[in-house]
Formats: sequence, structure tokens, C-alpha cells
Amino acid sequence: MNGSATKTIGTHNGTFHCDEVMACFMLKLLPEYKDSEIVRSRDPAKLDACDIVVDVGGTFDAKRHRYDHHQRTFGETMTSLSHGHFPWSTKLSSAGLVYYHFGQKILAHLLNTKQDDKFTELVFRKIYENLMEEIDGIDNGIDVADERRYIVSTNLSSRIGRCNPKWNDAHQDEQAGFQKALQLVEEEFMDRVSFYRDSWWPARSIVEKSLLNRFNVHSTGKIVMLENGGCPWKDHLFSIEEELKIEGEILYVLYPDPLGQWRVQCVPNELGSFANRKSLPESWRGIRDNHLSELSGIEDCVFVHASGFIGGNKTKAGALEMATQALTL
Repeated sequence: MNGSATKTIGTHNGTFHCDEVMACFMLKLLPEYKDSEIVRSRDPAKLDACDIVVDVGGTFDAKRHRYDHHQRTFGETMTSLSHGHFPWSTKLSSAGLVYYHFGQKILAHLLNTKQDDKFTELVFRKIYENLMEEIDGIDNGIDVADERRYIVSTNLSSRIGRCNPKWNDAHQDEQAGFQKALQLVEEEFMDRVSFYRDSWWPARSIVEKSLLNRFNVHSTGKIVMLENGGCPWKDHLFSIEEELKIEGEILYVLYPDPLGQWRVQCVPNELGSFANRKSLPESWRGIRDNHLSELSGIEDCVFVHASGFIGGNKTKAGALEMATQALTL
């Protein structure tokens, strides 16, 4: 171990990937590693002298701060390490390993909360499922679906990969590319923290109030009205439905758009799904303005998307009428 006052973080040199770049960045968010030097080497002697080593060395031993995942015997997931406390079964990369062991401490520091605070764990969970699991899956070669319909080349892992020196440019600086990659993961990670702290969490009370008020909107309780347009509602709606034991009951959410018009949006079957619990009527899809108003008998219609997941009306009353008719059509 390094006996000097400044701690060192070890990782491999050569081609770098998103997982070890993210792991190194996250460690440097901790006060004790803030000023750490990142030693990039495959020399066992140099790595042995580091205080913490990620993505190299063939060892996972949290007590010794060794976080590699390439050994044949490694199969840890968030589920296995937490003994079922966390639900994710994707094999961890070095990023996931560091996040599991240090993530809540890092977030408590950034959020100015306690490590065991409920909000800290909520943000920990959201960042894992919406950022870190993707990095784990890609680094371990795990496809997001059994049948790939198209290629995604704009994800963080792909962008980090493009920071490596080009094979045919002998003058590119590998270390400069690694520093650029650190800046990219910093922007991505901090943007997620900012979103969950400043936008996502404040929206929860708005969505909860709207769900509790749903029977005042429509007698079925299947339509929710959000007076604050644009607030992130889907995630909260699913979790609050579960808490209230009304899973699957909400079909439509109404909210104002930035132009002052109103939208009626279908609730998806699950987060991230393009399938809806009940889409807007097929006969309305792809129709706009006066034609849609004549067809539906509802004044001030603006549009219904061709896929039926969302529609618009100039007024709140019109949007409510669209959702009301859609319940039975």
C-alpha cells in the first residue's frame, strides 16, 4: 500500500473503457481520494503499491480495495452482494463494484445528506438503474434484449470508447484521451445527481397530491391531472400506485404544455415501455385540429400521435373530455 499522504488509484493502461473511467471518477468524489493520482499500469508491483485498484489485477477483495471483475470466478451482481436488498441481476463491472461499495457515501457527500438517509438510497437506486447498470451490462457484453432491432452508438460507453487514440494516429496522446473521458463521465454522473435532487424529487409531492385527488378529476379515478406541466411523473406514479395498492389503475395523465395547451398522455405498461395500459382510440391517431374535433365531437382538439400514446387539446376541459371518451372507446 502507498505510504505517502496522497492516496493512489490504480487501473490498467492501454485501451480504456467506460467502467474503469467511471470508477476512477467516482472514487475521486470521495474526500479521502479527492487529490489522488490515477496510476495507469499493468505492472503488478506498481498496482500493489496503490491504495485502491479497479478493473485490473484479477482480484475482487473489498477489504483490500481490489475491484476487478475479469476473473473466471467472478459473477457478482447488486443482488448477490446485497443479499437480495437490491433487485438488479446484471453482472457488475468495475464501475458497478465501486458504486456498490462507495455509491451511497459519494451521494451523501454530494447531496449533503446522511449515508443511511432514505433520499440517499432512492437516488442511489435511480442512478444505478438509469446509468450504472447500462455501463455494467455493456462492459460485460450483456445485450439489453434478446433480439436487437437497431444499434445504439450514442451511449456513454460508446462516447468513452471514442476517446481512445485512433489506431492509425501515432501522435495521439492516450493520457489526454483518458482525461477527456474523465470529463465526460463527470458531466454524465453529476447531471444525473442534479436531476434527481433538483427536479425528480420535488416532483414527487406534486404527483402524489394529484393521485390522491384523482376522483375529483373523474369518477373512475383513472385520470390524473397535473397542474405543473413538464414535471417528471412516470417514475413517481408507478411507485405511488404501489404504495397505495392501486397498481395499474391510472390510465391517463393530463398536464399543460409550455404553450399553455393541454396534453393527455397514456400511462405505459411499465417504465421505459412503448406499450400503454390503454392507448388513445385508433380512429383518432394521426388526425389533427378541426378534423379531429369533428371526428371526436370535442372542441379545440390539436392532435393525437400516430402511435396513440399522447394527444393534445387547447384547453384543460378539452383534454379531460378526450381522456374521458378514450376510457370507453
